[in-house]
Amino acid sequence: MTKSTDAEHKTRLYEAIGRVALALGSAGRLQILEFVAQGERSVDALAAMTGLSVANTSKHLQALRQAGLVSARKAGLRVFYSIAGNDVSALLSALREVSEHRVAEVERLLRTWLAHRDDLEAVPAREVLVRAKKGLVVVLDVRPVEEFSAGHLPGAVNIPIHELEKRLRELPKRKEVIAYCRGPYCLMSYDAVSLLRKKGIKARRLEAGLPEWRATGLPVER
Repeated sequence: MTKSTDAEHKTRLYEAIGRVALALGSAGRLQILEFVAQGERSVDALAAMTGLSVANTSKHLQALRQAGLVSARKAGLRVFYSIAGNDVSALLSALREVSEHRVAEVERLLRTWLAHRDDLEAVPAREVLVRAKKGLVVVLDVRPVEEFSAGHLPGAVNIPIHELEKRLRELPKRKEVIAYCRGPYCLMSYDAVSLLRKKGIKARRLEAGLPEWRATGLPVER
């Protein structure tokens, strides 16, 4: 009787864990998690950012909330969602890394989509922190202002990617620029590095983005 009960409990445990895995089994939900990891977003804002309908976005958010991956805050008639914690960002990073190493299609897509965009190795997070503290580099956040305000790398300068070309004079000419954005699949940092190099400015990108930085326990400013 005890063995049967133990087996049943173990099955129920894995079923509960499986619900988290099911919540991650959607391209739409993974994109939503990438955006809410930057800061709070309303359903309408997330729908606009992902290209999904408001109804579909709401359904995805409910699934993520039931799995404990996002938290919600109501303000008047609107509900704002944010990532539930750094452990969720770490889970997404692990999922991405396993997929890159184990799924041939992911490896192929990265090779054809991203590899040609940056001919210099990305800079690891801890190296960026050390070099920034010594004043050797300028850390450039090219995300929208509201995302920067919700949290950013220490000492980072915020110039949204669509404003960068017009505001190049704000960057020191003799320092290397390390650009970052939402994560390793976010193209804004790639575009920033490409633009800066064309203008004769030494530039590289952060190896990942803000969520991965935060998940490793590195300091974040508001």
